[in-house]
Parts: sequence; structure tokens; C-alpha cells
Amino acid sequence: MINSFDIMETIKMIEDEHLDIRTITMGISLLDCISDDIHAVSDKIYEKITRKAEHLVKTGEQIETELGIPIIHKRISVTPISMIGAATNAASYVPLAQALNRAAETCGVNFVGGFSALVQKGFAKGDEILIQSIPEALATTDLVCSSVNVASTKAGINLDAVRMMGEVIRKTAELTADQQCIGAGKLVVFANAVEDNPFMAGAFHGVGESDCVLNVGVSGPGVVHSAIRRAGDCSINEVADIIKKTAFKITRMGQLVGSIASERLGVPFGIVDLSLAPTPAVGDSVARILEEVGLECCGTHGTTAILAMLNDAVKKGGVMASASVGGLSGAFIPVSEDEGMIHAVHEGALHLDKLEAMTAVCSVGLDMIAIPGDTPAETISAIIADEAAIGVVNCKTTAVRIIPAIGHQIGDELEFGGLLGSAPVMDVHPFSAAKFINRGGRIPAPMHSLKN
Repeated sequence: MINSFDIMETIKMIEDEHLDIRTITMGISLLDCISDDIHAVSDKIYEKITRKAEHLVKTGEQIETELGIPIIHKRISVTPISMIGAATNAASYVPLAQALNRAAETCGVNFVGGFSALVQKGFAKGDEILIQSIPEALATTDLVCSSVNVASTKAGINLDAVRMMGEVIRKTAELTADQQCIGAGKLVVFANAVEDNPFMAGAFHGVGESDCVLNVGVSGPGVVHSAIRRAGDCSINEVADIIKKTAFKITRMGQLVGSIASERLGVPFGIVDLSLAPTPAVGDSVARILEEVGLECCGTHGTTAILAMLNDAVKKGGVMASASVGGLSGAFIPVSEDEGMIHAVHEGALHLDKLEAMTAVCSVGLDMIAIPGDTPAETISAIIADEAAIGVVNCKTTAVRIIPAIGHQIGDELEFGGLLGSAPVMDVHPFSAAKFINRGGRIPAPMHSLKN
């Protein structure tokens, strides 16, 4: 049980250390919206989402007021749209994306995720249509987010899908070039995607989930940073213990908010995702945590080791605090959303290759990274393939959310505002991987996938 002392301690974290509930995300199954008429499907999607999530924003605001805990975003995730659209004979699923956007606007949420496809082992009916619809869908909507799972430890890497996604990411950036290429910022490519992720852009409502569920995403890099700073000089195992205890307290707050919201909305409580998700605000940075432990600048030698310790300690603390820890729980390392990461890029300490190495030990992967606008689609695909390989071999979720900065070169910066921050354009290798990407087929699953 959570007592008044816990609440007061949490409020101190909120006031001084940027602690917040990053999101309450309602997952909604759309399987009962299937029809052979895409317009009928659109109507059913709009009706179900607006009915189920009618009180989501209001409930979140009430909880904020009562407990004094900021809930930054209220979001919705839905069944992968490729599955819903497959029953139709439509050549484009853009109307379904627009239905999602209308429903999100009506409900007043910040984002809706699930314009998605799961193609790790091949393409079912609807998958390729969904993928080809992504650029227009994201260019003509404001609140819709998209994801495609191209690999898994059990299936290997679908190289045909990887090639397609490089092209789709580039086209999406081109169609939104007048908006700082933001379309690509709402699109993520996964390996080992999870079904209960409350964070965008990768959230979708898995087919193994109940009809409607409430998931909570908690954040708190500033709290962890402050706790380490207060501890002063101590051994690294003591630092790990401090992080674990801090993660425990943060998770209890997420459990409280999720339980209250679940009860009031009349939907099952799903999971608490304890991910240290940074913001552009000073003092709310994962990079600064790594520097507080002992790095002159994030990205230098030692970065990966400290990040591994941080990620592990966060998970251990969260598991002790709740029986419902899930999602992607750990530490995120988006560049544009973390002022310390941005600083490290400007200092020349952090490069794309180092970020890739860091993704082997933390949650998700290469996130919110801007690259030169003339980067070929095959190079983007090769970056995706590398990141997918890390996820497949290490049995973990990895992802790529990369933004070709159309019309921009190294040294320029994209400005998104809000939680998305700003992204300095980072260098990529100039040598081509086109022959590899264009081979197609599927990279086989690793030997250790044969666990049964």
C-alpha cells in the first residue's frame, strides 16, 4: 500500500526533479471493427475509440489535480491496422489513419498508435498495403503514429521489409519536409516489438491483449540523477543500489496512478512501463545521469558500461515495486528529446556508431536521430538491419526512429518543439550497402532461437 509519506516524497520529486507520469495509454482492440467495406471500417473505428476513450483525458486530468502528479500525455493504442484493413479490398489504408486521427481529436488525446504491421516472417494480406500507405498517412494526419516490426529472435530479419522501410522513411520525411520532416519522427521500425508498450511512436495493442486495457508509462531521469548526486563519492555497486531504490519509488507512483485510472475508467489495468524517458528540459536527461556517475561527456569510453548498469538497476527496482511491470522498462536514449545527448553530439563525443553500441544494453534503440537529407534509402535500411541484428541476437527489443533531414546537412538542426525537442543532424558512413539490402529474403534466426 502507498501511504501519505510516499505521496509527499513523490511530490518533492515532482517539484524539484522533473518526475512525471509520461503517459496513460488506453489500448483498444479493433478486431470487432472488421468489415469488407473500408468506409464502414472507418466508421466503426471512430465509434469504438470515441466510446471507449471518451473519459480518458478527463480522468487523467482529475487524477493530476487530486494527487498533484503531472500526467504529461494521454494516448491511445489500437490493434495493428494492417490486420483490420486486410478484410477489405482497399488499395490504401490512409482512410483508416484519418479515422484514427479524427477519433484522437474527438477524445482530446495527444497521440494514437497502431498504424502498424508485423512482418518479421513475411507479408500477410494487408501488410504491404499498410507499409506503402505510411508516408501519406503520416503526412495527412497530426496525431497518428506508425510502427512496423521487421524482425524477431524467433523469425530472423525480413530483409525485404527492411528495404521497404528505408524507402518509406525517406518518402515520409520528404512529404513532411515543410514540417521539419516530422512524419519520420512518428514512425518506428522494430525488432521484437512488445504488445503492451505505452510509449509512442511504437505503441500498438497486441492481439494477445484484452479488449481494452490501461497501460502507464512513467519517467524520471531527473530523480535518478539527483539521487546519485546526493550520494557523492561511493562505489559503483552502491550507485546501482541507489538507482534500484529510486526506481522502486517511481514505479509505486505509476502503480498508484494506473490503478486509480483503471478503476475509474472501468477497464483492466495492464502494465507500468518504468522507462527513463528524458525530455529536452535541463535536469531531465539520461545522458546527464551517465555523466554524474563519472563521465566527462556522454559518448566517451565507459558510456556503454554505465548505461548497462543503469538499465539493469531500473528493471530490478521496478520489478520489486509492482507485479505488472512490462512494456519496454529501462532507459531510453533518444537524441532530440535529451538535452545531454544533444550537448554530447555538439561536443563531438557522441556519434551514430556509439549510439548503436549503447542500444545493445538499454531499452529500444536508435531514437529520434536526424541524418543528412541526401542519405540514400539503402543506407537507412542498412542502419535498420544493424539495429535489428542487435535485437535478434540479444533477445531484446530494438528499434530505429531516424529522420532524414530533407534539405539539411551535418551541423544543421531540426526543431520539433515540446517533448520531441530538437535534433542535430548527425553524420552517417558514406559507403554504400545497397548490394546487401537489395539481396532481399530473410536473414535466418540465430541458433539460440531454438528454445522450446
